[in-house]
Amino acid sequence: MSPATPTAVAILISGVNSVLLAVLAAVWLDNYREFGSTLLLGLLGFSAVLLVENLISIAFFFSSMRTLYAMDPLVGRVVLGMGVLELLAVSLLTYATLK
Repeated sequence: MSPATPTAVAILISGVNSVLLAVLAAVWLDNYREFGSTLLLGLLGFSAVLLVENLISIAFFFSSMRTLYAMDPLVGRVVLGMGVLELLAVSLLTYATLK
C-alpha cells in the first residue's frame, strides 16, 4: 500500500475522526456530570458509537479489508468519501461544542 492511496488517506481520516470524537466525548461527559441532562447523555452515547465504528474501521483497514480495497479501487474511493463526509460532520460538531 503506497502512502497516497485512498485506503491510506481513509486510515488517516478515521484516526482524525477518532481524536475529534474523543474530545467531544470528554467535553460532553464533563457537561453531563455538571448538568445531568439526558441530551448530553445521548450525545455521549452518539460519540461513543461513532468512536467504536472508527476504531473498528482502522483495524479492518490493516487486516482483511486491505485485500478488498486492492481488488476494487472504487471501494476504497467510496470508503474515503464516506470518511470525508464524517470528518466534515464531526469537525462542525466539534467546532460548535468547543465554541
